[in-house]
Amino acid sequence: MLEQFSVEQHTIGMVLPILRKLIYTMLVFKCEVSKDSLFSFSFKKRSLNYHCYTKQSIAAWTADIAAQNPDLVSRSVIGKTYEGRPMYLLKVGKSGSNKKAIFMDCGFHAREWISPAFCQWFVKEAVETYGKDTVMTTLLDKLDFYVLPVVNIDGYIYTWTNDRMWRKTRSKHAGSTCIGTDPNRNFNAGWCTLGASKSACSSTYCGPAPESEKETKALADFIREHLSTIKAYLTIHSYSQLLLFPYSYTYSLPSDYEELNSIARAASKELASLYNTEYTYGPGATTIYPASGGSDDWAYNQGIKYSFTFELRDTGRYGFLLPESQIKPTCEETLLAVKYIANYVLEHLY
Repeated sequence: MLEQFSVEQHTIGMVLPILRKLIYTMLVFKCEVSKDSLFSFSFKKRSLNYHCYTKQSIAAWTADIAAQNPDLVSRSVIGKTYEGRPMYLLKVGKSGSNKKAIFMDCGFHAREWISPAFCQWFVKEAVETYGKDTVMTTLLDKLDFYVLPVVNIDGYIYTWTNDRMWRKTRSKHAGSTCIGTDPNRNFNAGWCTLGASKSACSSTYCGPAPESEKETKALADFIREHLSTIKAYLTIHSYSQLLLFPYSYTYSLPSDYEELNSIARAASKELASLYNTEYTYGPGATTIYPASGGSDDWAYNQGIKYSFTFELRDTGRYGFLLPESQIKPTCEETLLAVKYIANYVLEHLY
């Protein structure tokens, strides 16, 4: 049982590191004792929890959601991670011919726990509100959503078992003892120029070559194989409360700047309508920082015009350690923006 206590102001600097270590230890213990449990949220509860994402729980949740909703959800494996874990992709939508699609992924960076939470929230909301919510029903009737719940599964699990702030993949590199590549610097879009490092020990290491990581290669291969149908690409990150679009690897504006900026402005307004959460929007390079090799820039250069990156809550108070009490409001408001973008795409197919 937890008790309330107070500390003198001059001791806060000493106490906070101890508390953070205690909380992390509790989270790791929680993961260890529930490794075989289903990775899911109970939407009937008032509060939601982060849960560790093991190989078994990913398989269980994706299999379960597909089995329970065969008319709306199907599951496939698009590849395996460096450590051999299957990358499950969910296709969400009512069956139909000649449907266009939106691709959405979460969990590029391991420590951004709110990101995989949103992808799961989206799928659950889709299946539970189909036939009840007019916008969602129309979207699923007329579009397919390809949802990759966690891109960087190896790294994500590592944040539960070893290092909560781990960012990269878990691949090994010849000639270096440092582990991992930043998967969002590993795409062939201005690869390893601005905002990326050639040092394997850096948190923004671009990898030895574009798509050197099994995870990024699997994602890119799937999108290339479905370019004729995928009309939007959404990638979910945290934190900073931003809605970004190309480019990040150059300060040059994309040819569709005016339209993308208008969409981002309107989507940010939709998001803010629920809890007054303010988002900044604009091209990645000028809005947050220059970064080459990103998936959104790559997707845009492949011809997917509507390519956006979400940086979810917050703006730094908790950062990557976003409290569980903020899972629900974060997902609720983000869903409004995603639905707006999806509906815009549906009305402006190309």
